[in-house]
Parts: sequence; C-alpha cells; structure tokens
Amino acid sequence: MLDQFFSQISFVDIFNFCVFLTFSICYTYQLYYVFVVLTRKPKKRVAKKSHRFAAVISARNESAVIGDLIHSIKVQNYPQELIDVFVIADNCTDNTAEVAREAGAIVFPRTNDKEVGKGYALDYGFQVIREQYADRGYEAYFVFDADNVLDVNYFREMNATFDNGAKASTSYRNSKNYDSNWISAGYAVWFLREAKFLSQARLTLNTSCVVSGTGFFIAADIIEKHGGWKWHLLTEDIEFSTNSILEGVRISYTPTAILYDEQPTTFRDSWNQRFRWAKGFYQVFWHYGGRLAKGVFTNSKGSRFACYDMLMTIAPGMLLTIVSVLFNGIIIALAAAGMMSTGVMIASSLSSIFFCLFNYLVFMFMFGVLTTFVEWDSIRSTTAKKVRYMFTFPFFMLTYIPIALVALVKKCNWKPIQHSISVDVAEFAESPTTKRERIM
Repeated sequence: MLDQFFSQISFVDIFNFCVFLTFSICYTYQLYYVFVVLTRKPKKRVAKKSHRFAAVISARNESAVIGDLIHSIKVQNYPQELIDVFVIADNCTDNTAEVAREAGAIVFPRTNDKEVGKGYALDYGFQVIREQYADRGYEAYFVFDADNVLDVNYFREMNATFDNGAKASTSYRNSKNYDSNWISAGYAVWFLREAKFLSQARLTLNTSCVVSGTGFFIAADIIEKHGGWKWHLLTEDIEFSTNSILEGVRISYTPTAILYDEQPTTFRDSWNQRFRWAKGFYQVFWHYGGRLAKGVFTNSKGSRFACYDMLMTIAPGMLLTIVSVLFNGIIIALAAAGMMSTGVMIASSLSSIFFCLFNYLVFMFMFGVLTTFVEWDSIRSTTAKKVRYMFTFPFFMLTYIPIALVALVKKCNWKPIQHSISVDVAEFAESPTTKRERIM
C-alpha cells in the first residue's frame, strides 16, 4: 500500500510539500502570538516622572498636512515645556517650512540631491539638534511622518513606557482615511494587525518589537552612541530595528499611544510605496540576515528569539509563494510543449498553484476578519465598509506577489508619497480608548 502511495508521488508533489512545510515551520509561531493576544493583556505602565522630548519630523512638500501634526502635538495632555518640535524641510519646493514655523515648530531647511531619503534627512536633523540644542537635555527623540495626527494622550502614554526603562518603543498605528477605498483600508488593516497581533504579543512575551516607519521614540543615548541616525537603506526603520536587536536593545510597544496616519488611495502610489518596502526588506535581509541567523545561537539568552523573529520578519517569505507558483507554471508550460509527461503532472501543478493561492487568500481573509472584529471600535468607518473591506483585504495582500517579484530585479529610488488629507485634529484628539478612560 505504501509502495503504491509513493509511486504516485511526483517530484512536483515533493517540491510543493517541502515549500509548504518550510513555510509552516518558520511562521507557525505567529499563530501563538494570536493566542497570546486573545488570552492575555499587557500590563499597564505608570510614570513617576515627566521626561523631556524632541519630536523630529522629516517632511518633503507636506504643507497640506504638516500643520495638523504639529497642532496635535501642541494640544497634548503633557507638559508643553517638555516637548520641542523640529521639522526637517527636506528638498521642499513648496511652503512646508513656512507652515511648520507658523504652527510652532523649529525648522531646518535641507537641500541635498545626492543623499536622498528619510534616513539622511533624519541624520541631518539629529546632527543640528545635537550641535545647536544640546543644552536642552532631550532624553529621547520621537520620529513622526508629516501626515500623522496624535491622540491627545500620546506623549503621556509613551512617557510611561520610557520612564519604565524602554530605550525605544513603537506605538499603536491607526488610519485617518480607512474608508477612502479598498487600498487605504488594506493598509489600515495591515497596520492594525501588526500593532495588535505582532507588537502586542511581543510586548506581552517580553521580546523585542519592530519600529514601523513612524510613531516611535529612541532614547537619546542611542543616538549619541551611533553619532546620529546611521541607517540609510530604503527601509531605514527596519534596518534600525534589526541593528537594535543584534545589539541586544529591546524595542518596546505602547498600545495606549495612538497615532493616525494617511494611507495611499491610488494603486500607483501604493505600488511605488510597497515596491520600495519590498526592495528595502531585501536590502536589510542581505546586509543583516547572516548576523541574525548567527544571533539566534550566540546572542544573550534574552534576545535569541528576538533575532529569530526579526529574521522571519525580513526574510523573503513571499518568495516561497512566488517560487512555488513559478515552478508549477514552468512545469505546466513544459508539459504543454511536450517536453515532459502530461496528464498527472499538469493536474498536479495546476492543483498546487490553486492550493497555494487559495490558502494565501484564506489565511489573509481570516487575519483581516479577526483584526477587524477585534479592533472594531477603533476603526473609523461605517459597519457596511468594515464588512466590505474584510473581503477586499486578501486581494490587497495578493498584490504583494507581483510587487515582491518585480522588486527582485528592478532598481528602486527613494520617492516620498505626497499627502493631501487635512483633518480636524479635534476629531482624532480622543480615541475610543481615551473616551472610555475619561468617562471611567
């Protein structure tokens, strides 16, 4: 009976099973993350002291939105004398600098067409702050994107995390334009899922989180140690996170510090942004993958799992799906051309492609549904749109497959996404969590 079974298995079946097994072994631990989030709550932090911070914002032609962010910082439920706002007006051709100054920020204009990108702009900003404002004694630096808007208690909650010893922390990332269309909703659900089912689980399990672009702080001594912001790959945030984990620095998470940002609404902007992210992840994997793999065995016991988790985060897992689809597609093409035996081989390859893509869609649908229901009150939209975008989320994620494939072979230059959605800051000043807290 076993002989008959094995005689019916082709090398295509063996290959596809190995891909499936590899993916399962590498990423099943993230299902445990879901269990942790659903069964355990993170501890509430309380601050004994209010610390002095600098908010650093890199902005390129962001005059439409920069004022909203600065205003949301100025109305924080936190001593204003302990927060200074710095804006790097990076290669701007509009009046971003003027708008930022009028809103109350200290502005550093920067013009440099050789060193292009957010990482270089941040490094310039940190250098100027350290040279000209060292006497102000900043204990940590916050990094925001110009399109962000903060909950009124954002700094208060992040201060509690810093006061409890964190050297860096990310925050809860929500969207201010979830209901624009299926693209913005796809982004929103992805970041909500990242905050809830990755960052919160890591916080609860006392391992390291990952900085995701915006809404985080870094202790001043880390900036001093490195002489500024020295991470300049296309995804400088992931590079910083990886480097921190390798150095044994634990990145925390503050689930009660809520930030809203603007998501792209056109597929072209979305493609360009995610293409840069995919290329940046490849860069980080190429530069740091070997050291992370080594760190799984050689780092201190408290950070070995963080090295593995980070390795799985930057590893091109999407390529397993792409490789499987391409491999089976080639088999089908060769069989159709008469270069291989047909029949069972074609049927096996077709079923494998369908199985791979169908499983991916089902998995993403389940995560989209779970995230939407768990974070229902935090999503600013109608019930009808929340339900509708649960069904479009898997297809949004499916578009990552061609993006990841193109990123393997095409060169990418850093290009900012232009933002234009100005909001009433008061509308975002109090999240549902904040309102419940105030009522109680």
